[in-house]
Amino acid sequence: MRKLAFIALMLVASWSQVGCVLPIYATNSDVRTRELIFVSENMRHVTEIWERIWFLNIPDTATPYRVYGGVI
Repeated sequence: MRKLAFIALMLVASWSQVGCVLPIYATNSDVRTRELIFVSENMRHVTEIWERIWFLNIPDTATPYRVYGGVI
C-alpha cells in the first residue's frame, strides 16, 4: 500500500512539473504564429504604459526654455 501511495505521489509531483495542463497556444502552426505576434505586440507597449503610469512621458518643467529671446 505504501508503495502504491508513493508511486501516486511521485506521479502527481512529476505531472505538476511537466507544464501547463491547458496549452496557452494553439497546436496549428499558423494560428500559433499569429497568437505569438499578438502577444509580442502587447509586450512592446509595456514600456509606454509604465512611462504613462509614472508620468515619465510629460515634459520636464524644471528645464529652462526660451521666451522672447531670454532664458527663464
